[in-house]
Amino acid sequence: MTIIIGADAHGVELKEVIRQHLTSLGKEIIDLTDTSKDFVDNTLAIVAKVNQKEDNLGIMVDAYGVGPFMVATKVKGMIAAEVSDERSAYMTRAHNNARMITLGSEIVGPGVAKHIVEGFVDGTYDAGRHQIRVDMLNKMC
Repeated sequence: MTIIIGADAHGVELKEVIRQHLTSLGKEIIDLTDTSKDFVDNTLAIVAKVNQKEDNLGIMVDAYGVGPFMVATKVKGMIAAEVSDERSAYMTRAHNNARMITLGSEIVGPGVAKHIVEGFVDGTYDAGRHQIRVDMLNKMC
């Protein structure tokens, strides 16, 4: 699994905390941050890279997390969630098979962000009864 991360200018500091934390856990990271670009362009770059390989995951950080979430979910085949707590991060992997999360640096502090990304990257998709929902989501875009 490779974790593709990125941020706009408002999310760089928190993204760096996340990058360092995941690296310390032995995770393979590709950082696509380009602070000269808007959250839209950074998010689309992450989505494109995540979609190249089925086990890739994505994390995008900006000020509030909402904009990147809206961008990511416009791309066919991308299931993403804007999260601000660790339980939601874990559950969006387990029940929704989300491949990307977005976080807001104005919403989530460094300690919680570390727990969020751990829950997300260590979570596994439960499939079973949840597959119907995932199939419905994948048909939408």
